[in-house]
Amino acid sequence: MITDFITIELTLPGSVRELHQSIEQQLRTFGEPLRWAITRVNSQTVEVEAVVTRE
Repeated sequence: MITDFITIELTLPGSVRELHQSIEQQLRTFGEPLRWAITRVNSQTVEVEAVVTRE
């Protein structure tokens, strides 16, 4: 099992529910998310730092 620290940037959606779903979906392309946090927000994007595992 490999553990990676990643940073992604996403377009800010219209609702919190959409944001959560979008973050989870994007993180799963890198592996299984262990934890994630929103680290930066501006008027159009959010930055997320996460720890993911993969085989």
